[in-house]
Amino acid sequence: MSFFVTFPDGTRAEFERAAAASEALSGRVRPADLVACKIDGRVSDLARRIDSDCSLEPVLKGSAEALDVLRHSVSHVMAGVVLGMFPGGKTAIGPAIQTGFYYDFDLPRPLTEDDLAEIERRMAEVLRTSASFRREELAPAKAREMFRDQPFKIELIDDILKDDPKAAISIYTHDGFTDLCAGPHVASTSVIPAEGIKILSIAGAYWRGDERRQMLQRVYGTAFFSADDLKAHLDRLAEIERRDHRKLGKELDLFSIHQDLGPGLVLWHPAGAVIRREIERFWVDEHVRRGYETVYSPHIASERIYERSGHLEAYSDMMYAPMDIDGQKYRAKPMNCPGHITIFQNRRRSYRELPMRLAELGTVYRYERSGVLHGMLRVRGFTQDDAHIFCSRAQLRQEIYGVLDLFDAMMKVFGYSCKVYLATRPEKYIGTDEEWDFATGTLRKALEDRGSAFEVDEGGGVFYAPKIDLKMLDALGREWQGPTCQVDLNLPVRFDLNFVNAEGRDERAVMVHRTVLGSMERFVGGLIEHYAGAFPLWISPVQAVIVPVTKRQLAYAGEAASAMKAKGLRVKVDDRSEKVGFKIRELTIQKVPYVFVAGEREEKAGTLSVRTYHRGDEGAAPIGDCVSRLAAEVESKSLPQSS
Repeated sequence: MSFFVTFPDGTRAEFERAAAASEALSGRVRPADLVACKIDGRVSDLARRIDSDCSLEPVLKGSAEALDVLRHSVSHVMAGVVLGMFPGGKTAIGPAIQTGFYYDFDLPRPLTEDDLAEIERRMAEVLRTSASFRREELAPAKAREMFRDQPFKIELIDDILKDDPKAAISIYTHDGFTDLCAGPHVASTSVIPAEGIKILSIAGAYWRGDERRQMLQRVYGTAFFSADDLKAHLDRLAEIERRDHRKLGKELDLFSIHQDLGPGLVLWHPAGAVIRREIERFWVDEHVRRGYETVYSPHIASERIYERSGHLEAYSDMMYAPMDIDGQKYRAKPMNCPGHITIFQNRRRSYRELPMRLAELGTVYRYERSGVLHGMLRVRGFTQDDAHIFCSRAQLRQEIYGVLDLFDAMMKVFGYSCKVYLATRPEKYIGTDEEWDFATGTLRKALEDRGSAFEVDEGGGVFYAPKIDLKMLDALGREWQGPTCQVDLNLPVRFDLNFVNAEGRDERAVMVHRTVLGSMERFVGGLIEHYAGAFPLWISPVQAVIVPVTKRQLAYAGEAASAMKAKGLRVKVDDRSEKVGFKIRELTIQKVPYVFVAGEREEKAGTLSVRTYHRGDEGAAPIGDCVSRLAAEVESKSLPQSS
């Protein structure tokens, strides 16, 4: 709902009066729901004065804009409280973010968990004062004088003045605390419900994300308009923490990362290696079935090939320093495409050989700043499930169909639904407009022909190619970077990639870059969280454990295990001298999919008592039926079903 208000003769008025007039006309806005406004489409304070004709729209509770305004305001309240606790402290920035807000500080000592509780308590006191948020605009000299003891604010002011030396500097004041800020904010602290606020955690953050700059203390919090919304959010955070792949990776002994070996470098433990091996087997089989040929390329290569490909120029900041080998510079491989191009160029190619689909599980190395490394999700060495298709322009659309079919099939196996994005030409790009239009048009037509719902990510393509991106939605509805498909007309020019067409003439090839899983590290890290560590049977490190009730059933349990192993199942016998109940509880914590109990009764009947992780006790079944059930579940790669 929006409305247009005219103020004749430059009359000045506040938005509240205009909003009140609109309520009388529409009857749809409750004053208590009014948080901010939009002036000509831009979110603004309610108290912002206007003196010209404009379009006005209320920003109401329940909207994303209202939540941003609330959280931005709460970050100011928190900053004022922290400076009150630490006189002489320095403030940096404090924006609203998707899940709440944060503020960065330079303080005389590290904050503690007790400090967070005290900050929250003092914030509640401030909210009871119903202090107004007052906006002012200052001349540059006055603003610099006001913040003379706040070096981070001075730097921000200087940045504003670089673009406009005469710019007015806006500030906001509430309860005696003044901050440099463009706004908007709620009208007063009375709008902020104390029961909807939670201060969550402390982290380190470099000023402006630059690890050469000062390390600051970042305080994270969140805010909602109701206690119920806050509780739902905190419950979700608890579930996210329960699923954290770093925590589960340690508990289930899947992987580790050690500073002595190197940050961002993953060690796959035996259990984690089983998961990776089974996924890689599936990946290879699926690709071979669809006409791909698997290849391998070295972990290092001469710097010359990266100069020719353009990677050295575009990505030198994420490539590791060169090694001198026989007087030539070599680099650790940051991507697989130059190797695949070299295979294609190994000899003259005929149109009869196209499309050529080359696939590799290739390990690459890229420098990531230490501050962004995160378990298996952001690492420095990782194995990409990479593939490149070399084809003619006439074959391109059919190849894209095949790529999209592969995406759908593999995502379905892992239980992911996806959002689809078409990423178009960025502001800085190489190649001709004709090439970009052809490549983008082909991707768009392929999506439309398949009836795929997609969003356009304007300018989201890489500098050399448009692409289709799929974002995987996990069990909590979070988006993860998933499959991607890029149509590259640049590298074929750089490397003079041609084939002999049906008329006997050279024709330029088209190159498609595509990956399904992205990297084994990131994909498995995401799977751990998606499944909360309870993997489908086909990739579970241990698929079944047989628990004999007494030592007298050890031989019978061994016979049952042998029958399962004969079918290729990963099964163990738990022969520890512990009570059955203790073993079952421990195996449940380890998230073993099937636990079979073998007691005297089961031995006499030739059965096993069946327990599954997701459904619990299922009664007894003959050994042969148990073996067939597990084998069928592995073969179908079915997802576990809860009771």
